Amino acid sequence: MAELSAATQSPSVSSSSSGAEPSAPSGGGSPGACPALGARSCGSSCAVHDLIFWRDVKKTGFVFGTTLIMLLSLAAFSVISVVSYLILALLSVTISFRVYKSVIQAVQKSEEGHPFKAYLDVDITLSSEAFHNYVNAAMVHINRALKLIIRLFLVEDLVDSLKLAVFMWLMTYVGAVFNGITLLILAELLIFSVPIVYEKYKTQIDHYVGIAREQTKAIVEKIQAKLPGIAKKKAE
Repeated sequence: MAELSAATQSPSVSSSSSGAEPSAPSGGGSPGACPALGARSCGSSCAVHDLIFWRDVKKTGFVFGTTLIMLLSLAAFSVISVVSYLILALLSVTISFRVYKSVIQAVQKSEEGHPFKAYLDVDITLSSEAFHNYVNAAMVHINRALKLIIRLFLVEDLVDSLKLAVFMWLMTYVGAVFNGITLLILAELLIFSVPIVYEKYKTQIDHYVGIAREQTKAIVEKIQAKLPGIAKKKAE
């Protein structure tokens, strides 16, 4: 009887032990996953993350090269000239390829049809539902920006408004040296260089950033202690 009861109990024990085993985490630790998003779906944010971290060298190089050339062209020529030259270059490529394929088809007497037929048949229409989704997503950011602007300009927090004033004062000196296109070029160079450098030297950079953050926090606390309005708010 003891052997029979042990035999009947063994399946339940084994099933409970197997059920107690932790399941493998889904979405974590994969090489292509976006570290900033964790287990959430990457989507467009993960695509941008992979782009600036040079996950695909060819794709990032193409985007970086084309945007940099466009910004350099805008720095040397007017917007109308740059756009016109880009459209002319694109039309030159497509028209030349179309004529070339037409001549080849006429010589070989083939009926391949239009060389861009596959691209012409692609449905690029934007549905009303997708348009409303984009508008709603944009409105969330617009409303958030409006609230931030009102909070800063109406001095809800004195320290934040002073930070904005100091930043704008520094930007007057930056604007006297650089124009908008130059700043965009510098921003692109930083976007495509700083993240990959930070990824390689993360430990050292975090160490020095932590030291600078502590010193900045100490200075801000001293300033807040000397401001009567902030000191009163903290006392309450």
